Amino acid sequence: MKKWEVKKLGNRECFEILGSGIAYFEGEKEYLSTSSIEANKIISIESKITYQNRPSRANMQPRLNSVWFARMINTVKVYSFTEGNKNEIERYVLSTGYAGILCNTRKVIPKYVEKIFLSEWFNNFKNALASDKAIQKSINNDDLQNLPIPIPPLSLQQKIVKILDTVQEGIEIQGRIIDKTKELKKSLMAELFRYGAPSFRKARKLKKTEIGEIPEDWEVVRLGEVAKIDYGIQSAVSGLKDSSLGIPILTNKNITNEGEIDLTELNYYPLKNEELEKYLLKKGDIIFNWRSGSIEHVGKASIFDRDEQFTFSSFILRFRINQNILNALFLKNYFFWSRNIGFLRTFSQQASINQSLNASIMKPFPIPLPSLQEQKEIAEILKVVDEKIGVEKKKKEIYEELFKSLLNKIMSWKLDVERIEV
Repeated sequence: MKKWEVKKLGNRECFEILGSGIAYFEGEKEYLSTSSIEANKIISIESKITYQNRPSRANMQPRLNSVWFARMINTVKVYSFTEGNKNEIERYVLSTGYAGILCNTRKVIPKYVEKIFLSEWFNNFKNALASDKAIQKSINNDDLQNLPIPIPPLSLQQKIVKILDTVQEGIEIQGRIIDKTKELKKSLMAELFRYGAPSFRKARKLKKTEIGEIPEDWEVVRLGEVAKIDYGIQSAVSGLKDSSLGIPILTNKNITNEGEIDLTELNYYPLKNEELEKYLLKKGDIIFNWRSGSIEHVGKASIFDRDEQFTFSSFILRFRINQNILNALFLKNYFFWSRNIGFLRTFSQQASINQSLNASIMKPFPIPLPSLQEQKEIAEILKVVDEKIGVEKKKKEIYEELFKSLLNKIMSWKLDVERIEV
């Protein structure tokens, strides 16, 4: 397989490294910070700005056939402006946290360069050249010139873009399926927590309560009446990364927004024997994030269902429920629903100036209490939807891994693209 010619970004026949500065504009534009982009998609707008009233970093001008990537080390965020989205050029202003590369389309296709900027192969070079002169280690324009770009013939660039776009389309389809299924779950919760489980609804009336309308045969109880509420370990755990130091300790960072326990990053804590009974988690315990740097993350809850020994930090509350009258999965989903409709936040704001949900606040938190049999039916319905979301997430992860693998094999000449039929 013949290796392609390699050009550096400083090669003016193929590229131009864009400097800072934007043209004067009337009205408003949308500002894209480095947090606005995930991979190569815009996920949020930092803010709307005017020319006179804009952050100092809002100072990079999009151009037709330009490709932008985040300068910071270990950060992969890429966006391009081509014929397909040229209407966006007048819409956005970018942060100086991005490097902009203008492509000579007679030599190189911007969408092909976008794919290169997403690759591990390219980002290893970027990270190696990054300087620590800024607050966060990043690459400057002088070092940008030395970054290598393989340049195959235009026909092969087009083929590479088509192959990788096909895989990315699969990723996007899976993302839409996941989003739709999450919307389905929200709709189901709205119905289930108001009208109850389908097999219990015959001739049932509703009653008004402090948590909204619920079936008349349901009770409203206080969380402290049906669960023992405890704080976790009152000690700092930063730096304890060695598993030989003790028992893994869950923090608020280990609870995802979807109510799962993420064990990607773990710290460890050396529990003493007399602390084991008090601070060990048991199957069926609910862990609840009562405190966070962001109100958006307060109230995340998950069920501990592991056989291994784990403890939990002081930023987490443990609800050890009375399983004779309360189903853990039912309660976890009610917390999820309460966060979704803003009830948890409103309750927090009314009960605490700090908008936290500590033990004294959560003890009187009102929850619906159907019969245990009905709780289980509601929990099982929502569990089926969660399992569907899990399956679709795994499919999405397979597509994402395929994209990374193909991209890195192409960039390192381990895959003969010319032999692939598209």
